[in-house]
Amino acid sequence: MPAPKPFNGGTPRQHSNYFNKGGKNFGPRRNERIRAPKIRVIGPDGKQLGIMSPYEALSIAKKSGLDLLEVSPTADPPVCRILDYGKYMYEEAKKQKSHKSSVVKVKEIKLRPMIEQNDFYTKLRNAEKFLYNGNKLKITLMMRGREMEYKDKAFDAVNRAVNELSHVGHADSEPKLMGRNIGLSMSPLPQNQRKLKFSVSADDVPDDDSENSED
Repeated sequence: MPAPKPFNGGTPRQHSNYFNKGGKNFGPRRNERIRAPKIRVIGPDGKQLGIMSPYEALSIAKKSGLDLLEVSPTADPPVCRILDYGKYMYEEAKKQKSHKSSVVKVKEIKLRPMIEQNDFYTKLRNAEKFLYNGNKLKITLMMRGREMEYKDKAFDAVNRAVNELSHVGHADSEPKLMGRNIGLSMSPLPQNQRKLKFSVSADDVPDDDSENSED
């Protein structure tokens, strides 16, 4: 029987940062799954420990009750870190959740030139909540028929809404007339500068007007 060939560290595909078996993703290589003959090792304090075999690095990790994780499989040699794998995955999950929650959505309120005072402040209360929660806001004032003759008052209504919401956001531009509609967008102030004037933080976030034609 011929002698087995020495292990050469595997093919580039085997050096992938992910174990792929049957099309399933098993995450980054760690501990005994690290296949390269030599790796560059970073200690738990972030300092480089040098180049060594995975066996040597794993021995160091186990003495501290930690794991060895391949963080840069395409480097030459691959880079691995000694760390607490459970804590590492927890922090990564937090980052992913934070990234998703930071995605900015655009909410909309729709006004009319002859809107009642109570309705106007209901719209403002909704708009305040959208901006307070970090969403962008689109304000649309719609005019029909002879209402087009009162464009000045319509612009005044939009500008009034912007001024009433200055404690949570700022206008991105001047209001513009587009056909029979006047519109502008607002962006939220930095989180530590936003305040509530028309509602409280415990109030539910309302639905916006984007699906409401208000015809």
